[in-house]
Amino acid sequence: MALSNSTVYRMLLASSRRFPDRPALRSANSVGLGAITYRELLVRVRVLRCALRRLGVRPRDRVAILSRNRPEWAVCDLAIQGLGAVTVPIYHTLPAPQVQFYLRDSGAVLLFAEDDDQHAKIAGMREDLPALREVVLLAGDGTPTTATLEALLGGQTGTHDQDPMLDAEEAAVSPDDVATFIYTSGTTGDPKAAMLSHRALLYTSEAAQQLVRIDENDVFLSFLPLCHVVERVGGYYLPLSTGAEIVYSDGAFALASEIVSVKPTAFLCVPRLYETVRDRILDAVARMPPMRRAVARWALGVGQRCADLRLRGARTGMGSALLLAIADRMVLGKMRARATGGRVRFLVSGGAPLDPATGLFFEGIGVRVLEGFGLTEFPVISLNRPESVRLGTVGHALPGIEVRVTEAGEVIARGPSCMRGYHNRPEATAEAIDEDGWFHTGDVGTIAPDGRIAITDRIKDIIVLANGKNVAPQPIEAALKRSPYISEAVLFGDRRPVIVALVLPAIRQVRAWASSSGLRLPHSDDEVIRDPRVRSLIKGEIARHSTHLADFERVRRFALVVGPFAIESGELTPTLKVKRRVVAQRYAEVLAELSR
Repeated sequence: MALSNSTVYRMLLASSRRFPDRPALRSANSVGLGAITYRELLVRVRVLRCALRRLGVRPRDRVAILSRNRPEWAVCDLAIQGLGAVTVPIYHTLPAPQVQFYLRDSGAVLLFAEDDDQHAKIAGMREDLPALREVVLLAGDGTPTTATLEALLGGQTGTHDQDPMLDAEEAAVSPDDVATFIYTSGTTGDPKAAMLSHRALLYTSEAAQQLVRIDENDVFLSFLPLCHVVERVGGYYLPLSTGAEIVYSDGAFALASEIVSVKPTAFLCVPRLYETVRDRILDAVARMPPMRRAVARWALGVGQRCADLRLRGARTGMGSALLLAIADRMVLGKMRARATGGRVRFLVSGGAPLDPATGLFFEGIGVRVLEGFGLTEFPVISLNRPESVRLGTVGHALPGIEVRVTEAGEVIARGPSCMRGYHNRPEATAEAIDEDGWFHTGDVGTIAPDGRIAITDRIKDIIVLANGKNVAPQPIEAALKRSPYISEAVLFGDRRPVIVALVLPAIRQVRAWASSSGLRLPHSDDEVIRDPRVRSLIKGEIARHSTHLADFERVRRFALVVGPFAIESGELTPTLKVKRRVVAQRYAEVLAELSR
């Protein structure tokens, strides 16, 4: 039976039968449940399923998970699916008011909270969450009013996980029933709960296996939050359906060492992380002694020239191939091991546009990056194939998915992985999915004659200048961030005569520039951004990275701000995308001054 004609729980049953003794889940730091096999995973899921039923959870009830990635997250989700209930993932980085919004909007009856800190986000608010009946802690001792996952599992095995009635109930669940709510990032308004069916979640895994070889020998390092739809379908259900192992990262601060110790074969993330890895390696090269630095830069140049030839379908001559082999042995192989652990067969990038320069860097050190396109409402629409990557594009549509571009330039898609609609938002659903079943992505893009898709911007982000000229800000922002001295750039200009920008300098690199130039900068970052020498540096960088732009697209005025933008302060979504609307509100006075 096709995977997409199954359910998440039945997928687990099938994998447990095929790979009972293969490793399924573990934490990179061995915290929590520790390493468990597929057989052990199924036992825990079935025990917890029985415990949840005793707590009153019924089919179609909503159950929330507020936790970072860890094996317990998967156990809870799979138990929820085994009851025919609906999983509501909540980013653990969200502040209390947003957590309460998710719980209230979804009507969750039970919350799995990672620990006391996460539980505290709803402390004193239970009266405002009338549907919420139970809280279960994944870690900690619990209280008289909160259970713990350890207590619910209770070390039970064997007959304690057997419940024919629950098996019969789950067997009645349809692949088209809602399996999860996943909330949109809220870049343009309040988050909306996209209702995704079992078929929608599993179809991507099924289609991906037609394009990329994944099997029980693969190891996935799970870093992107499981609340993110790309990680959910590509870094969780896909490996579980193939018997692969999932290792959960302990977070950004530990990732560099985890990559080396885990040595994953596959990794999914958003472009910002790949850009950070590239910048760290290039920064390390810049700090090498002169001779080593020259050799490293030579090797990187060889790697990228050969990568460019490969990506364009041109042949690499014998001389170039020999130089590449030398460069790889001396430098590139070490960079590859540092960046990916050395075993990665491919990286997947999604959630935002990948800067082609970043893609070329990874190609140059011998790591293939597969950029794809999808949304919360439609998990993966397209993906670059491993054998035919084109930087700056998001590849071809997945098998079984139709993609078109409207006369207005909007990309629309139709297929089995599209959401059922937005929870309690019929008007928003009707606006997103038309009568013919086409989902309107809100993205502007093109489709080449060979079917390859390119995304250029978000419709709601398009800047319309006072003279009527349209400017797509995202490609320009990406170009400006190629400067080592610019950490973030956010463009504005709607109904204004010229493009203006808020720029967050990369303070550490700016200070390094000043030191190498024999300049002394003020101690305070606030004073640094007011220093005319720093402003002159950034002005030059903006000009240097804008030579390819039309005159009306260029930044004419800018202001330096300290930042950094953060999830907690509201400028970034949990997937690290900038909330342009929030930034505009927070820096309204600065923008008003720029527009005078």
